[in-house]
Amino acid sequence: MTPLTESAVRAAFVNCTKGEAKRLAVPNDLAERPWADLDFLGWRDPAAPERAYLVAESEGGLVGVALRVATQAGRGRRSMCSLCLTTHTGDGVSLMTARKAGRDGRQGNSVGAYICTDLACSLYLRGKRSAGRRIDESISLAEKIERTSTNLTGLLRKVLG
Repeated sequence: MTPLTESAVRAAFVNCTKGEAKRLAVPNDLAERPWADLDFLGWRDPAAPERAYLVAESEGGLVGVALRVATQAGRGRRSMCSLCLTTHTGDGVSLMTARKAGRDGRQGNSVGAYICTDLACSLYLRGKRSAGRRIDESISLAEKIERTSTNLTGLLRKVLG
């Protein structure tokens, strides 16, 4: 992923107002992020744990999505991220919902997906972060990255309507 600036991140959001985008907590360590290993930028708001954010490159430019993290239930079970297909135990996967962009979002419509709670899908794929035991797959890293990108694109399309 191309390194991003705070202003580029804020300008990318499609499912919140410009005022909300201006106030959201952008990570202050953007310069230190492992950009070469990231397929998207994802983070949780340290001051508001129910908020998460995701910014990805798409054909039309950057797309940012504000997410709400559902409260955890069923700890101890194994769950799978719908983006990177990494399995986690406990609270390693959370249901995250995004208000749809535009009129649909203003009417209260949203979409949801089960995503790695720390939004570190790219690092799990590349073995840079461990989620415990991984399922052995016969596909290459490039194919895993492509699959994750396809899953992410599907989520972004649902948000954009």
